[in-house]
Amino acid sequence: MELPDTQSTQPEVRINLTRVGGVKNVKKLVEVARPGKRPVIFISTFNVYVDLPPSSLKGANLSRNFEVIDEVLQQAIEGEVNGIEEVCNAVARKLLDHHEYADRTEVKMKSLYMVKRETPVSKTECHEVVEVHASAVADRNNGTPLVRKMIGAEVTGITACPCAQNIMKELASAKLRNLEISEEKIQEFLNEIPMATHNQRGKGFLLIETDDDQRVELETIIDILKDSMSARIFELLKRGDESHVVFSAHSNARFVEDCVREMAKHVVAKFSYLPGDSVITIKQTNEESIHQHDAYAERKATIAELKAEIKAN
Repeated sequence: MELPDTQSTQPEVRINLTRVGGVKNVKKLVEVARPGKRPVIFISTFNVYVDLPPSSLKGANLSRNFEVIDEVLQQAIEGEVNGIEEVCNAVARKLLDHHEYADRTEVKMKSLYMVKRETPVSKTECHEVVEVHASAVADRNNGTPLVRKMIGAEVTGITACPCAQNIMKELASAKLRNLEISEEKIQEFLNEIPMATHNQRGKGFLLIETDDDQRVELETIIDILKDSMSARIFELLKRGDESHVVFSAHSNARFVEDCVREMAKHVVAKFSYLPGDSVITIKQTNEESIHQHDAYAERKATIAELKAEIKAN
């Protein structure tokens, strides 16, 4: 008995659908092989879409999307797919092969990535969770698909407010003068010890969009995000580590806008080899400690635009 293929029938209302085959919130454990190292493990959620022509089909074949994801994940385990963004790239390409009626495919992936770290003073091992974002869009192009891919991350750090710190610096100077401390000694003290200020838990986000023949290292993105805030943070801190983090943060006070500027500077320095049309999206959210609101800043530009602006400084 041959079962009916309802998806292949013609729809009653014939319009193009930009996104169909909408398989969303597909949970997968992604294992990416690395030569000479242990594989990288990502706990991932996929959203997969294809487009649908206006008149030929009533619906997309959703089961093909699951088959493609599983096929690519197996290739990643076997070392045939290099890098987490390449997973999305490979899925997007294979979706075009499996959905012959589609002209465009899109894959989005959000993953939790467990990173092993070492604290700065006691060298204690600990872990942190990084949120990784990757996606790819593939368009048919006379048998040679055009693919744009994105790779990025969101990490957490600490920021210290420069404004409140300068206020506290003036108050400290006044108190020390009242104690008849010389101006030379006051300046010497203030140069050595950063003043108190209020802190924020900062969330930095960086996403880089490129052609599929470009390579962007995820670890470099994570390092840029961490180094663009006042200080790195760690899940486990001994007393020496704690004093180091607090001192470092207050010695490097930054506004939310400063974090975005620092990210842009580091992106230009680390990824100068990327084509000028590579798109950079930078976001910083600081969860205020003495206010009920959050502070936010953002920049989206091509790397060519960022290079030109930074060069003009």
